Amino acid sequence: MKPVLALVGRPNVGKSTLFNRLTKSRDAIVADFAGLTRDRHYGNAKQGRQEFIVIDTGGFEPDASAGIYKEMAKQTQQAVAEADIVVFVVDARGGLSAQDHDIAKYLRKIGKPTLLVANKAEGMLEGIQLTEFYELGLGEVIAISAAHGQGTRGLVELAFESLHLPEDPEETDDDPSVIKLAVAGRPNVGKSTLINTWLGEERLVAFDMPGTTRDAISVPFEKQGQKFELIDTAGLRRKGKVFEAIEKFSVVKTLQAIESANVVLLLLDAEQGVTDQDAHIAGYALESGRAMVLAVNKWDSVDEYQRQLVQRSIETRLPFLSFANMHFISAKKRQGLGPVWASIVQAHKAAMCKMSTPILTRLLLEAVQFQSPQRGGMFRPKLRYAHQGGMNPPVIVVHGNSLEHVTDTYKRFLEGRFRKAFNLAGTPLRIEMKTSTNPFADKDAS
Repeated sequence: MKPVLALVGRPNVGKSTLFNRLTKSRDAIVADFAGLTRDRHYGNAKQGRQEFIVIDTGGFEPDASAGIYKEMAKQTQQAVAEADIVVFVVDARGGLSAQDHDIAKYLRKIGKPTLLVANKAEGMLEGIQLTEFYELGLGEVIAISAAHGQGTRGLVELAFESLHLPEDPEETDDDPSVIKLAVAGRPNVGKSTLINTWLGEERLVAFDMPGTTRDAISVPFEKQGQKFELIDTAGLRRKGKVFEAIEKFSVVKTLQAIESANVVLLLLDAEQGVTDQDAHIAGYALESGRAMVLAVNKWDSVDEYQRQLVQRSIETRLPFLSFANMHFISAKKRQGLGPVWASIVQAHKAAMCKMSTPILTRLLLEAVQFQSPQRGGMFRPKLRYAHQGGMNPPVIVVHGNSLEHVTDTYKRFLEGRFRKAFNLAGTPLRIEMKTSTNPFADKDAS
C-alpha cells in the first residue's frame, strides 16, 4: 500500500503550494488568500521508486464550533485519521501564532507521527529565526520553500525514514486465476449491501448511514467456478465501536483498493445521479488503468423521468467511461445482478488480453488503408507496425515515422478498430506512438 502524507496547518502557510510541488501538478488552487482550500484534496506523488499519496487540507482550526471553519476542521481531522504521517506546515516569515499552538496541541493528543515544517524559509538563517517553533513540542523544525522547491526532497526522505519503509517493497505473488474486484463508490450508495447480497450472508455490516465504516477489507468468493477477491472499499464496522464525529468515508482506502484491484465496479446511486465524488473516483480508476464496470443501484426506487436524468448525467459527466458496460440494479431486491458478473469477467479478460504482433500490424495497416492520418507540416505520419506493450491495461505500441503529428482523433479511430477486433469491452486501452530515428542522421550532419 502507498504511504499517505497529510498536509495540515493554519490558512495561507503554503500547504497547496507544497501539495503541487510534491505531486508535480497544478491540481490544488493556489492564491495569496487565506482559507482558499476548504475540502481535502488527494494527489499521487513519486520520489525515486517510492510512490505515495498526498492530502491537501484547508486551514485548520481544531476548536472551531460553527460555520465553514467547523466543516474545514472536520475535513482536516479526517485527513489526519487517514494519514500515515502528518506534515504540519507553519509560516517561517509570519512567525508563531496562537492557532499554531492549538494545532500542535491537537496533533500531540492524536499521537500520529508528525513532521514540523517551516515554509517560506528561503534566505533565512535557520538557527536564529526558526527557534520559536520549537515551543510547539513537535521536535526538529524542517526549513523548506515550497514555492522554490528548496528542502522538499529532504522532507519526503525524512517522512519515509520515520515510517521505516522497506527500500525495495516485496512483490507478492498473486494467483492470476483470482479476480480482484474493488467495489467503489461514495458513501451510502449500497456497496456493503451489494456484497452481502452476493455472499448470501451478513458478512459485511450494512447500515443506513453514510460512511458506516472505514477500513477496506477483502472477502474471498467463488461463483460458477471463478474465484474472486471482493474488496469493499467502505470497510467493516467493528461491534462496540461508537460512531466518530468525523466523516468515516475514507478516500485513501478507496484509492488504495483501486490500486490493488484488477477490476473496479463503480456503484452509482439512481436517486442522486452522478456527483463530483463519483467522477473523481472514476477518473482515478481510469488513471490507474483499471478495468471497469458501471452499476446504477436503487434503480427500482426511481420513476421513468428520474431514470432518463440519470442516464443523461452518466453520458455527460462520465463520457471517458464509454468503454465500460453499464447495468441497472437493485442490490436490496437482488435485481439485475446476473449480467454484472458477466461484465466483470469480460472486463478482466479484456484487461489481460494477449494480442499477437502480426494481427496488430495487419489491423493497423488495414486502418491506415481505410483512413490515412492527417499530414503534419511537411510530412504525413507513416505507421509501419504495432505490438503489445503491456497488459492490465492493454498497451499497443505503434512504430513508424513522424508519429508525433498523429492527432488524438486518429488515435481514437485506431482504438475503436483494435477494441472491435479483440472485444476489449470494460478495459482502458492505451496507444503509444514511437517514431523511428534515422541512424545516419548524425553522419549526414557532420
